[in-house]
Amino acid sequence: MTDEEPVRKGARKAPTRAAGEQDGGGSLTPEERAAVRERARELRAAARPRRPGTSDEHDVLAAIAALPPADRAIGERLHALVRAAAPELTPRLWYGMPAYARDGKVLCFFQGAAKFKTRYATLGFTDQATLDAGAMWPTAFAIAELGGAEEERITGLLRRGAG
Repeated sequence: MTDEEPVRKGARKAPTRAAGEQDGGGSLTPEERAAVRERARELRAAARPRRPGTSDEHDVLAAIAALPPADRAIGERLHALVRAAAPELTPRLWYGMPAYARDGKVLCFFQGAAKFKTRYATLGFTDQATLDAGAMWPTAFAIAELGGAEEERITGLLRRGAG
């Protein structure tokens, strides 16, 4: 159908692609598909009884241990910070990533740089975190490395977010 042809009643136009879309925009990257599969596994596992001697924290620590060295170092330190600053949060996996929940709802998560092949790791907060500051505030933070200043800021965010 060209622009000059009249549109017939009930006729459907083929979907068009926006600039830069590779295949119509509905496709996920291989990394995103893997994360969705991981989330499905997590939901199935949550519906089954746990093996003796395992816990959600065990799963989180195992996921952190499986990360590449740079991500692992940040993940281990973040885990320690969360456990110290907001011990009421429960560790769990979320889309294969270490996450921390309150009342079963994820409040924050760690996404290693390797997860989606990005140049930095991310500490993200969901809408469950009370980080509100006016009409606009950040909910994700890039982490290239963790030093004292970064750890202090993260501790403050965790305490405020877990409020």
